[in-house]
Amino acid sequence: MQKIVLLTGAGISAESGLGTFRAEGGLWAQHRIEDVATPEGFARDPKLVVEFYNARRAQAAAAEPNAGHHALARLEADFDGEVVLVTQNVDDLHEKAGMKRVMHMHGALTGALCGACDHRWPANMVMRPGDGCPKCAAPAARPDIVWFGEMPYDMEEIYEHLAQADLFASIGTSGNVYPAAGFVAEARRHGARTIEFNLEPSAVGSDFDDIRIGSASQTLPAWVAEVLGG
Repeated sequence: MQKIVLLTGAGISAESGLGTFRAEGGLWAQHRIEDVATPEGFARDPKLVVEFYNARRAQAAAAEPNAGHHALARLEADFDGEVVLVTQNVDDLHEKAGMKRVMHMHGALTGALCGACDHRWPANMVMRPGDGCPKCAAPAARPDIVWFGEMPYDMEEIYEHLAQADLFASIGTSGNVYPAAGFVAEARRHGARTIEFNLEPSAVGSDFDDIRIGSASQTLPAWVAEVLGG
């Protein structure tokens, strides 16, 4: 086995205290997705959206990676072949755990994006509506987050990795959000073995060769030990 492609979703971050879209309580339960996670919501009320992501940024900054994150970092460091991690999460817990190669297909809380010229830069911990772009000076700064209705980042490169994968592993994803929900079918089409780690089978669970049920902090360390041979 030469190449492993990993996909992580909200489930792995939830174990570090970062709530999922569907969790009761927490930030997401207080707002409609249409109001805080769409370009239209930002156009209507930029102050609400910026303050929402300020709160998420502060929450993520205080969070620590769990045993699942550390297991994947061990896999990347010790596997003889190539490990590519694609995440739907916008936190930096994988990086905090020591992973070097992380593709944030939905953007990152640590980044800011200019709505006028597409320049990106590290976000301040507290962003404000109308913040200026350091490149073009337009008052068009926004969180560098892929909102509903926008195209996820790096899709061409991600599909290239899926086509080359010997093993595709999906961790803590619902299987409800495309295009990520279609990654398992794409990997299978090119001959990859597929495995899912989740609290329960996802909406695309039938597409996996193997499903490991349980928390990522328990199942991933054991699986990584299997892959690495101890």
